[in-house]
Amino acid sequence: MKYPALYLIRRIFFHSRRFWPHIAGIFLLSLLATPIALLKPYALKLIIDNGFGSHPLPEIIIYLFPENYQFTFNSVLIIAVVIAITIALIDNIIGFVSWVLDTLTGEKLVLNFRTLLFNHIQRLSLAYHDSKGTSDSLYRIQWDTMSVRAFMLGQLPTLISSFITLISMIVVMFMIDIEFAVIAVCVLPPLFILTRLSTKLLRKDWYKVKDAESNAMSVVHEVLSSLRVVKSFGQEDNEGNRFINHANKALKGQMKMARVGASFSFAVNMLLAIATASFLYLGATFVQSGKMTLGELTLVLAYLGQIFWPLQSIIKNLNEVQSSIASIDRVFSVLDEEKEVKESTHAVQLSRSKGEFKFEAVSFAYEKDKPTLQDVSFEIKPGDRVGIMGSTGAGKSTLVSLLMRFYDPSSGNIFIDGKDIRNFKLADYRAQFSIVLQEPVLFSTTIGENIRYGKPGATEQEIIDAAKAANAHEFIIKGKEGYDTPVGERGMQLSGGERQRISLARAFIKNAPVLILDEPTSSLDIRTEAQIMEAMERLMEGRTTFMITHRLDTLNTCNLIIHLENGKLTDLVRDHDANFLSNKKSAFLNQDLDV
Repeated sequence: MKYPALYLIRRIFFHSRRFWPHIAGIFLLSLLATPIALLKPYALKLIIDNGFGSHPLPEIIIYLFPENYQFTFNSVLIIAVVIAITIALIDNIIGFVSWVLDTLTGEKLVLNFRTLLFNHIQRLSLAYHDSKGTSDSLYRIQWDTMSVRAFMLGQLPTLISSFITLISMIVVMFMIDIEFAVIAVCVLPPLFILTRLSTKLLRKDWYKVKDAESNAMSVVHEVLSSLRVVKSFGQEDNEGNRFINHANKALKGQMKMARVGASFSFAVNMLLAIATASFLYLGATFVQSGKMTLGELTLVLAYLGQIFWPLQSIIKNLNEVQSSIASIDRVFSVLDEEKEVKESTHAVQLSRSKGEFKFEAVSFAYEKDKPTLQDVSFEIKPGDRVGIMGSTGAGKSTLVSLLMRFYDPSSGNIFIDGKDIRNFKLADYRAQFSIVLQEPVLFSTTIGENIRYGKPGATEQEIIDAAKAANAHEFIIKGKEGYDTPVGERGMQLSGGERQRISLARAFIKNAPVLILDEPTSSLDIRTEAQIMEAMERLMEGRTTFMITHRLDTLNTCNLIIHLENGKLTDLVRDHDANFLSNKKSAFLNQDLDV
């Protein structure tokens, strides 16, 4: 999505409104640089015209000295030195304050946008993340947000102050000599045309570079998160080549823009060189004819540099702005992504559910004309243990995702305790569920903090009780740091069974009325599976439980079996007899389907 630049600038200002006083302070300090820049050549003029020459000193300097004071070459030289040091001191004080304020404001501004983007991305649908990938979101949060700082505190203030400096210098030039001023103004139209051409070319290419850089990061993210697989297949070189291919696309884009920028810079510098040569020729003839002094020519040439510097600054910044605009566009394009699951404006609170559910003609499709679930209807009583079976792609995980309201049905309704789930606040509704996955998700912190994730603010004793219920306490206290033991990234410093028991402890401590078990024992050895099954039995007591599995033997504890195939409900059996699962297993095997 590509927004107009002015629209993006308005939105940046709106989202940065908390920092307007800081930005205004930085801008005012940058404006002070204009009069300081105007004064810098003045000391040199004094030395040339009033030290070496015989021109009288300006009235304001004479006023500061006693009446009839005799100004010698040395006194004029000292006055010029004091003026130069004073100007430099003021300039450096302004620079120091600007530096500190710029750093403070910039860091806060980036943090504000990163937080805004991160919080929004968390709430986007799983379908969005499935299509975009994690690395793209990481790139936008980490790198694209940096462009907000570059634009708001670097490029935009510099552009504005450069325009003010340019106008001020042109006015001064008109006051000194109209002919010089006309030459300076004649430079502006061709510069405007060159700038217009370059910005159009650059902005389009910056989008391609950002995408290529994001794709290169995706390779890094995938490889580092799957390093065991990469190493086991010996694919390090292939992955390195895949990274280089994406990175080279970004490099080619950067080089293309470098060529455009360098060509543009060459044209601008030649134009300014011609203008400078014209000034030099005209000024030399004026000095020779007596129309101006050598000091005045020196001052004019210094001001000429002060005119061309903001011109070059404006041109440079306008091109750099295109990179920032492309990144800012990418930030707002994510912020404008609508949440697939929207909370009703009249949503009510839900304290603790009884665990009663009803699916009423529920259908769902990730893509149009490709239904994943079709017209599914069933009822769940409080405390039911529901086994969900079916071959791969039958719709089991989708059904649970709809149950937890990760998506809303394409048609039909889901009820909890007799009320539509869309009537409740999302946070309250999802708080009714605990989930234990086939691959437990642990965070890079301690064992205790991972268990506490199910109940923020839980006491140490509650954490220990939950671990004991999950048969995890014994292995935890055997570690050197006990509950303060770091688990490593994604819990990789623990075994699969240990990770699963911590995941169960997290479910225990949350104490939600509804439990979802998604293949929780499929990758464990017999002894560990027995320990976890024992803990799961305790966890399921008094809770409505949904168990997804391909291992039909584990469904023996369920009193309700839901069988899905091709998105349709083929069987709904309550209080099944001993032969039901055996017959289903035989049917699966005969059809060469997953069990």
